[in-house]
Amino acid sequence: MDVVDRFLENAPSDRLEFLRARFDAGLAWVHFPVGLGGLGAPREMQQEVERALAHTPQLDTGVQAIGLGMAAPTILAFGTEEQKKRFLRPLWTGEEIWCQLFSEPGAGSDLATLATRAVRDGDEWVVDGQKVWTSGAHHARWAILVARTDPDLPKHRGLTYFICDMHAPGVDVRPLRQITGEAEFNEVFLTGVRLSDDLRLGEVGDGWRVAQTTLMNERVAIGGAPVRRGGGMIGLVADAWRERPELRTHDLYQRLLALWVEAEVTRLSGVRLREQLAAGQPGPEGSGMKLSFAKLNQALTGFEVEFNRDLGYDDWAFRRSDSVDFLGRGPGYRYLRAKGNSIEGGTSEILRNIIAERVLGLPSEPRVDKDVPWKDLPR
Repeated sequence: MDVVDRFLENAPSDRLEFLRARFDAGLAWVHFPVGLGGLGAPREMQQEVERALAHTPQLDTGVQAIGLGMAAPTILAFGTEEQKKRFLRPLWTGEEIWCQLFSEPGAGSDLATLATRAVRDGDEWVVDGQKVWTSGAHHARWAILVARTDPDLPKHRGLTYFICDMHAPGVDVRPLRQITGEAEFNEVFLTGVRLSDDLRLGEVGDGWRVAQTTLMNERVAIGGAPVRRGGGMIGLVADAWRERPELRTHDLYQRLLALWVEAEVTRLSGVRLREQLAAGQPGPEGSGMKLSFAKLNQALTGFEVEFNRDLGYDDWAFRRSDSVDFLGRGPGYRYLRAKGNSIEGGTSEILRNIIAERVLGLPSEPRVDKDVPWKDLPR
């Protein structure tokens, strides 16, 4: 590609300087506008760019996933020009890590019932509340935050979306220990946190609509990432099968074939989804991809442990996770960590509702609280 060739001719050797230069050359997200890491080119061109730059310094997607997959497209869609110029470049290069302050102890699957309050005080907002299951908050410089700004309105209509400074006074990050012994997730307490109004993303009271953009992109990021045929988790399982013929049985063989077919169907569905994305914003179809990914990943990791006849995991020591490297860890870690796949990014139960209502057009479940002011809802 000419544009890549021209960039490589004078590209810096230092990793960070290389990534900054790549962003400035429009090779970060080619479908983004010129000046914001893109070329205004078709989205499908990104795969050609990635192949051409495969030998060059890469992003740390384990740490940067929330910024890249959720914050960036939301900022692009709803941010001011100043916000786009301020946040997108260091987000992409990894100089500033992002996390997501959405779920709460009493508002997970029904996110719109969240209770974290943001009260306006002149040109600032004062935020108080608690968030939970916050991946990477201990690394984060910024967070995408949804808070309630009008408790007199029904639950979906009194929300506003903010960019939260994770270094601001009053932000308290505490680890949540997982089944693996690690603490990849956190709970975050917000006590009198002051955010200037220029950190608001979208209009006051429009937070639910902005959040939908984040959530749709999140599900695509989790379930719709490009995978080569025979790659990813199915590739690891197939490799183990080839390397350990003494452990094979007829029953395991039949199950592996079925899993291979399901993995290939999921992969091709992802290809179709990305083609749809090239024509516009992600829709509810991303929920189907995320649902399939969770089910398949749990089945494959369970098969891998059963085939090896050993969990192969005995390090339960508490520690902070520097990154999430699912494929680079052992079978036992993968099996345990995959249990969270059907919860994170939208529970499988909620995703089935979304698919039923917004993809298949089935009648929605009765919702008696839809027009009730949030302050009058039982809690």
